[in-house]
Amino acid sequence: MKTVFEHIEHIKGKPHHIRKSIAFGTAAGGTALIAFVWLVASVSTGRFALKPTSFADIANQQESVEVVGPESSSENLAGAAAALGSKDTTPRIQIVDTASSTRPTKKAEQTTIPF
Repeated sequence: MKTVFEHIEHIKGKPHHIRKSIAFGTAAGGTALIAFVWLVASVSTGRFALKPTSFADIANQQESVEVVGPESSSENLAGAAAALGSKDTTPRIQIVDTASSTRPTKKAEQTTIPF
């Protein structure tokens, strides 16, 4: 049986494209082995197990929701009514020019850097 050093010396005598494929195959095999060990360890410890509770279960535990604010008035509902009243749901981008037209624009001066 060959030792590891004899096997490496034998591979060194092969052409470059064969050595390259052996190197990539060895790296892929090592990576697959590490990933397999990690996956087995994760599954066996229950890391991928789903919890029995969900958001719907938590939400159903509360019977009612009470909104507490400084006053109950129609002003508090204005934002919610405005949000619900909008039927246009297409996304859009609005560009607002914040530069004032009354300010004079300063032209950039060219700078010469001597070397």
